[in-house]
Amino acid sequence: MTDLSAAHDAAVTDRDRLAGSAYNGDRHLAARQSLYNWQTPRHDLPGIVTEHLSSVRGRVVDVGCGNGKFIQRLRQKRPDLDLLGLDIAPGILADVPGAVAVADVARLPLASASVDAALAMHMLYHASDIAQAVRELSRVVTAGGLLVASTNSDRDKAELDELWVRAAGDVLGTSRGPARISLSARFSLEKAPGFLGEEFRRVDTIDLPGTITVRDPEPVIAHMASYQAWADQHDVPFGATIERARTILDEHIDRHGAFEIHCLGGVLVCRR
Repeated sequence: MTDLSAAHDAAVTDRDRLAGSAYNGDRHLAARQSLYNWQTPRHDLPGIVTEHLSSVRGRVVDVGCGNGKFIQRLRQKRPDLDLLGLDIAPGILADVPGAVAVADVARLPLASASVDAALAMHMLYHASDIAQAVRELSRVVTAGGLLVASTNSDRDKAELDELWVRAAGDVLGTSRGPARISLSARFSLEKAPGFLGEEFRRVDTIDLPGTITVRDPEPVIAHMASYQAWADQHDVPFGATIERARTILDEHIDRHGAFEIHCLGGVLVCRR
């Protein structure tokens, strides 16, 4: 591992950064989520989760529940479930309905075999010790119970990575600037089955490809700006790079009519 990638890993897992700035409210997370409003085909991730929990009865815990989009859907569709939301960031839990608590996936405040299903949606890459986090999730899920996790591919949104490198290069006066930080790289769709397979007897991966097409730069700029908590990791003036990216997008859309981003995320359904 290079010094740069080690520094990025440390930043992605830093609890003070996560709780204090990255997820101290839902503004940045909502900006990243909202970019998918322009994706074709649209994947209803809360709906997919709800479908895979159709046979589950009893208690479900959403670990790293964020702004509660999965809990909200489950409360609508499955009022019979006993739902609990956990997150390390107190600020993002304010509007999550029902029972919530501040907790770290590495030390879940739950008894062994006490939940019938657990969710870990786009969050395991923030765990400082991913293997330990998976062991904790396995510990609290009943025998025969379910874990539903999600993450992005190493190939996800390559066009945004290229846009950042180009904009950063322009700001620095070089041909190409440094890469932007990747949140999901530590637990990508390619790496996740290896981690999860250590504790769960069956891991099924559901790929969710799509293409985001925007005709206005703002959704893309909001998504890129949502990485403000990691601005110090980009080795380039963050605000200036965002503004340069906006200009590049304006020019591209004027010339081609739209800007396309190819996405690849996925859901991993794991059984004990």
